[in-house]
Amino acid sequence: MKSQQIRQKFLDFFKDKGHSVVSSAPIVIKNDPTLMFTNAGMNQFKDLFLGISEVKDARVVNSQKCLRVSGKHNDLEEVGHDTYHHTMFEMLGNWSFGDYFKKEAIDWAWELLTDVYGIDKDRLYVTVFEGAKEDQLEKDQEAYDCWKAHVSEDRILNGNKKDNFWEMGDVGPCGPCSEIHIDLRPDEDRAKVDARTLVNYDHPQVVEVWNLVFMQYNRKSNGSLENLPNTHVDTGMGFERLAMALQGKQSNYDTDVFTPLIDKVCSITGFQYGKDEKVDITLRVVSDHVRAIAFAVADGQLPSNNGAGYVIRRILRRAVRYGFTFLNVKGPFMYQLVEVLVDQMGVFFPEIKKQQTLVEKVIQEEEQSFMRTLENGLKRIDDIMNASKETVVEGAKAFELYDTFGFPIDLTALILSENGKEVDMEGFDVEMKKQKERARAASVVETEDWVNLFETETVFLGYDQLSTDIKISQYRKVKQKGKSFYQLVFDKTPFYAEGGGQVGDKGTITCNGKSISIFNTKKENNLIVHFTTELPENPSDVFLAEVDAPKRLLTENNHTSTHLLHEALRTILGTHVEQKGSLVNDQYLRFDFSHFSKMTEEEVQQVEVIVNAKIRENIALNEKRSVPMSEAEQMGAMMLFGEKYGDAVRVIQFGSSVELCGGCHVPSTGQIGVFKISSEAGVAAGIRRIEAITSEVAFEYYKKQEETLNTLRSLLKNSNDPVKGVESLIKDKAELEKKVGVLVAEKAKGLKAELLQSAIEINGINFIGALVDLEPASMKDLSFACKKELGNLVMVLGAKNNGKANLSVAVSDDLTEHLNAGAIIREISKEIQGGGGGQAFFATAGGKNPEGLKDAIEKAKTLL
Repeated sequence: MKSQQIRQKFLDFFKDKGHSVVSSAPIVIKNDPTLMFTNAGMNQFKDLFLGISEVKDARVVNSQKCLRVSGKHNDLEEVGHDTYHHTMFEMLGNWSFGDYFKKEAIDWAWELLTDVYGIDKDRLYVTVFEGAKEDQLEKDQEAYDCWKAHVSEDRILNGNKKDNFWEMGDVGPCGPCSEIHIDLRPDEDRAKVDARTLVNYDHPQVVEVWNLVFMQYNRKSNGSLENLPNTHVDTGMGFERLAMALQGKQSNYDTDVFTPLIDKVCSITGFQYGKDEKVDITLRVVSDHVRAIAFAVADGQLPSNNGAGYVIRRILRRAVRYGFTFLNVKGPFMYQLVEVLVDQMGVFFPEIKKQQTLVEKVIQEEEQSFMRTLENGLKRIDDIMNASKETVVEGAKAFELYDTFGFPIDLTALILSENGKEVDMEGFDVEMKKQKERARAASVVETEDWVNLFETETVFLGYDQLSTDIKISQYRKVKQKGKSFYQLVFDKTPFYAEGGGQVGDKGTITCNGKSISIFNTKKENNLIVHFTTELPENPSDVFLAEVDAPKRLLTENNHTSTHLLHEALRTILGTHVEQKGSLVNDQYLRFDFSHFSKMTEEEVQQVEVIVNAKIRENIALNEKRSVPMSEAEQMGAMMLFGEKYGDAVRVIQFGSSVELCGGCHVPSTGQIGVFKISSEAGVAAGIRRIEAITSEVAFEYYKKQEETLNTLRSLLKNSNDPVKGVESLIKDKAELEKKVGVLVAEKAKGLKAELLQSAIEINGINFIGALVDLEPASMKDLSFACKKELGNLVMVLGAKNNGKANLSVAVSDDLTEHLNAGAIIREISKEIQGGGGGQAFFATAGGKNPEGLKDAIEKAKTLL
């Protein structure tokens, strides 16, 4: 059975059981501070489990893209070394929100596996929660009794809290779970060892295939459990493991989910799968990692140096490093696998097909960038090995390679071992631990339980008003980075919560003349959360909530401008332009978009002209709230990949600009005043970024430009044509520089003769050392001229320029086997409180102590 059929049979089975089929949520999570990536099928339904959002479909089924590389579910280092761990994987799942519970979930799971998929019942084992004294929980007898109708009791195994009690996190919904394991071993092995003894012991052929989670408790911050108002079912079956079982394979990587990717890597590199263990591990790593990277980029997450972007970059670099080390690949190659991935998965996940070109370019550029990093790291390793005769390299230096240059520690260890050296791994581990502790301390957030004053769902009023009377429905205290603050939830609010690139509102809440500042507003689990440094004396009072109106209005100007900018870019550059990210606040806007070359000055100006024309037209806002998605599509509304839209959406229209958007906008474009692009640059392969200003900030910019122009006119004493005045100055400067160049050349020619006459012999080596009145470039020219006329030479020059010291060291080519200009400059530059480097035949240094130049030259003599 092909993998596409396996997926479809799962969806069809539960559709026939009354489940609504829903699409996968993006793999990258944008509005949940507790998660960077979707790491389980239930993530998109979190609000339903928490009771925050209304349940529209009590029964749901889907195949969810998941990524597990960081945090609690960290599988990264195991990927490739075994047969069943992955970074990106599909989770087949069915859910019940307050509808059916354990009996139906168990009955249907057994029916699907044995009747529909035809799995041998004798190969299946199940586990149930055995109970936990610390939580005062008894064995899950209900699940046990349900399983007895299908499985003999000797195949129903007790599982501990670690394996059979699922928790969303430190707090939140949780409950016992029941796992289904499959024994894929040959009959000969099964006869020797009972699979009962291998369940949950990481045996590669006795693996968990499906987990049925029964959500019935809520974990509070003090560790105690309370019953949920409604019970839920959350099941997750690993698609890749199921394919392994149904296709009769011993490894996930032998299924048709991975073999096309592995075959492609083999065709690119010339290696074969199954011949060498290290090569096999590498082929598994690459075929797995390219899936994770490609889907993350398609969902809008570009590689970067922080947050989710850093995780994606780390995954990519791990794959490149394996290819570099074990497949002898010295250039980009992974981007060529995207086409194979699109052929495999593009029908069910159309986003990967739509974004194919972008994904390929991003991966290719990241590969090229890391290849340069590897080259720099190799040079740095050479320096480290040459600097010391010790066989053990300090762990701190290896960590510097890892932390500063992004050079993997295992590659460092491999290169050192090839040169008869090794890394002090204990020292490296100490440095790594320090870094992790620093990162952990910076990211730890302690949240107390919510104090609920009354039950309500917050009504957002911020599209229509900036102030209103509110009541606090719940609050809690939070500690982060040694500081405490409070989070408040209101029954209704004018405050916009950060989202869609727009920053959260600031403002105040006031009661009885006392105001408390709201310094941010965010969304968490569909709650609009207001941040404040102090808690009102009586949280049950009625408060006047007021948004900082000037900031909000300026933010609206910038948000609407991103819509006008988006349309203008598509007009000038082409319809391939799509938004890839944005930031909108009261000071400026930032807009990332797909485009594969730098914009010309003319293109930038054309875009500005279009946007400013739309502003002058004073186009009125046409806002439609809760529009069916089908109607929005008919209107031609722009939609962003990586966003999960509901059945009803909000449409924002300004003339021909139509977009889905939940942000705040101007009532008409004339309010914006003026639009000015301040910069255009690349941020990743195929991604450009525009930063722009509007309204008051733009007027201030033009005011400063005018002041600068007036100052220039005054200095040039040419108020009518300052451009002509500057051109005249540039011409005069060029002529003067030409004359100075002639004088410097004549001076250097005379100086060369003097220096050659001043040469002395030290240990059979000609040495010239002198202080000169030259710039660094002329010092280099003079040094090379002297080398041509006097062999066997070491020449050290010092000069004072603009209050700082410059040194140069030149070594004749016939001496570089024994003497290194770079090594000499590193030693003597200490005298000028500076540093430098270069090649064996020429090196330079700069420093802040010109008084040490003479000492530096004397030190060079001493070294010789």
